[in-house]
Amino acid sequence: MLNNYETLLLLSPELAEENRKEILTNLTGIIERDGGKLTLVDDWGIKILAYPVRKLTRGHYVRLEYLAPGALVAELERNVRITDGIFKFVTVRLADAAPAAAAAPAPVTEEA
Repeated sequence: MLNNYETLLLLSPELAEENRKEILTNLTGIIERDGGKLTLVDDWGIKILAYPVRKLTRGHYVRLEYLAPGALVAELERNVRITDGIFKFVTVRLADAAPAAAAAPAPVTEEA
């Protein structure tokens, strides 16, 4: 069964564009190779961190959304841990999409 996951990566701001693309290509390749389906790569760019992490005050944020079995997430995180240039990450399982009728707000009625 495929679940919907999101992984937020925090890459070193000193990485060259080609190195960043190589890291993302490697990670997306792992997702597709192990039976997952990449749905979104959202590059947020370089942002200032709320507090220094490993003596860095800025980081390059990239968000990946994908459908995958649970075993794939473990393999992806293992590869993220050993990849130079990524210094923080978090993976969360996203809620399944709610039916359209349940997601619609209730109509507001005014009493006279």
